[in-house]
Amino acid sequence: MTKSAPRSQVLPPDLSIRKVLLFRLGSLGDTVVALPCFHLIARQFPNAERRLLTNFPVHSKAPASAAVLGDSGLVHGYMRYTVGTRNPFELLRLAAEIRRFAPDLVVYMPHYRPASYVKRVRLFLRMAGVKRIVGIAPDEEMQFRFDPATGNYESEAARLCRLLGELGEAHPTDPANWDLVFTPAERNTAAEALAPIAGIPLIVCGPGTKRQSKDWGQDNWRALLARISVDHPGHALAVVGAASETDLADHAAALWNGPKLNLCDRLTPREMGAVFEHAKLFLGPDSGPMHVAAAVGVPCVIAFSASVLPGTWFPIGDRNQVIYHQTSCHGCRLETCTVEARRCLTSITIDEMAAAVDRVLGDS
Repeated sequence: MTKSAPRSQVLPPDLSIRKVLLFRLGSLGDTVVALPCFHLIARQFPNAERRLLTNFPVHSKAPASAAVLGDSGLVHGYMRYTVGTRNPFELLRLAAEIRRFAPDLVVYMPHYRPASYVKRVRLFLRMAGVKRIVGIAPDEEMQFRFDPATGNYESEAARLCRLLGELGEAHPTDPANWDLVFTPAERNTAAEALAPIAGIPLIVCGPGTKRQSKDWGQDNWRALLARISVDHPGHALAVVGAASETDLADHAAALWNGPKLNLCDRLTPREMGAVFEHAKLFLGPDSGPMHVAAAVGVPCVIAFSASVLPGTWFPIGDRNQVIYHQTSCHGCRLETCTVEARRCLTSITIDEMAAAVDRVLGDS
């Protein structure tokens, strides 16, 4: 079993490793919070071809992680993993693909899973011919650590970095290790999208979320944005999201008293991140765009669902204002909340969110 190295350990790059397979599942936010680990692996194995084994959305030719990592150089290619599959032919296909790639090292960056799941992963990788695996540890090491001084658990980013400790210190608090390495073309696209409001201090809102349990409510976002436009005049608003969130964005921004843009479905996630570089503030629920905004250093004001443990998925950075009501049912991990009617979120008031915005903009 792998033991985490001391947090202060700094290792020289290993130039002998030629092929590394990274294993990380999830969507946009799951990839963003692993950025310090991606940077660590790139530093430690600069001569290696690095491929990412990850899940692809249904009927998609590219994984969600590709929309985050793009041409950053942090990885060089992808392998498809079908989440939860027990199909023996699919598993044999994947094992054969891993054998053909013949990685010198597999870096496992897991969400927390029971020990039985992790054991199956290890056995499968051994069956695929993998001799060295980093990131697998005893169950108590895989879990989030609680900090009684703050009442929060360690972040997913910090937990992943701890599990990869034998590769060296990932420095998850260093902004350089959250660099998405935008291309000039991505930054130009962002500037063109913002051209109608160029030069005006910018607030960005991403009110949408895929999960009902994280939805603060479209009328709440509408009322909050209306209030901010009165309390903080002279700002422009850009609303971001997927194509399916275009109407939600229009509704949320309807009462904004100033210049505004609806950028839903106009930008890739990386171009959206380049837009965030121009912003003074990001508003939204717990979501992929929230993590992208935090990665580029934008302070976030978040109406945060208590479906996850406090701290585990909070945005990175010390200028954020996370409104999290720790109800008795916190940590439920529900995607849809019906019995409790999302009381962790519905109890968050517009006054609380507006006061948080005041604190951020007052410091800027």
